[in-house]
Amino acid sequence: MNTPHILMCPPDHYGIEYEINPWMSRSCQSDREIAQRQWHDLRTLIEASGAQVSTLDPVPGLPDLVFTANAALIYRRWAVLSHFRHPQRQGEEPYDATWLEQHGFHVQHAPEGVFFEGAGDALFCGDTLFAGYRIRSDARGHQRIGEQLGVRVIPLELVDGYYYHLDTCFCPLAPGRAIYYPAAFDDYGRRVLAELIPELVPVEESEARRFACNAVVIGNVVITNAGCPHLQQQLRSLGFEPRETSLDEFVKSGGSAKCLTLRLDGEEAAAWKLAPDEQRDVVARA
Repeated sequence: MNTPHILMCPPDHYGIEYEINPWMSRSCQSDREIAQRQWHDLRTLIEASGAQVSTLDPVPGLPDLVFTANAALIYRRWAVLSHFRHPQRQGEEPYDATWLEQHGFHVQHAPEGVFFEGAGDALFCGDTLFAGYRIRSDARGHQRIGEQLGVRVIPLELVDGYYYHLDTCFCPLAPGRAIYYPAAFDDYGRRVLAELIPELVPVEESEARRFACNAVVIGNVVITNAGCPHLQQQLRSLGFEPRETSLDEFVKSGGSAKCLTLRLDGEEAAAWKLAPDEQRDVVARA
C-alpha cells in the first residue's frame, strides 16, 4: 500500500494582509504564535495518521501560500497549476510551479484566459472530477482540464460567498461517499450530487461555518477543525475515524484543514492509483 503524501507550507509569513473573501478582515488579525502552533498540531496529526508530509518554503509577501490546496490539481504525475482570480495570490504561481517541477511532476498551466484554483475547486469522488465554479474558478476551464486529463467533469455552481471554494462545502470520503453543505449549491448542484453520489451526508449550517467540510481524508481517518461534534458522530456511524484539531487562526482567512494541504499522490477518494514505480519516484524526489 502506498504511503499518502501531502504538501504543506509553514505559516511563517501568514497573516491577513488583504480581504478577498467574506471571512477575511484586516481588523481581525491572526495571532502568529497561535497559528504556528495550530499548523504544527495539524501536521503532527496528519503524520500520526500515516501520511508523509513534504513542505513548500514560505515566501515573504505571500501570506496565503500556506493554503497549498490551491496550488494545483494533482492527477497521476500531472499537476495542473492554478491561475488565481485575485492578483494578491497570483504571485504564488511560480513558486508552486517550481516546487512541483523539482519534485517530479509534469506541470501544465490552466487554459489561457481562465481562472482555476486547483484542489480548492476540483475534487475527485471516484473517477469523476467535481468542479466548483463562479466565485473563484471558471466552468469552461474545468471542462478543458477534464478533456486534457481524460476524466469526466461535473461543474457545480457555488452560490454563497462564504463557501467560495468547493473544498469549503464538499469533501469526498471514498468513491460514492461524501459530505457536503447543501446551501452552498444551487438546486441543480444539489440534485446532481444526490444523483451521482449514493451516500451523501449533509452538514448542518453551524458546523459548515466551522469548516466541517474542509477536511483531510487519510484512509478512514477524517481530520477537521474543532467544533464539529455532530459530523464526528455521523462519521463514526459510517465507520470512519474522525479527528479534530483547532484551526481557528486559519478560519479567519477562510481556510482550515483541507486548505492547508495538497494531496501529492492524488485525492484519497480518486479512483486512480499510481503504479508502484511512479509512486517511489515521486516520494524519492521529495
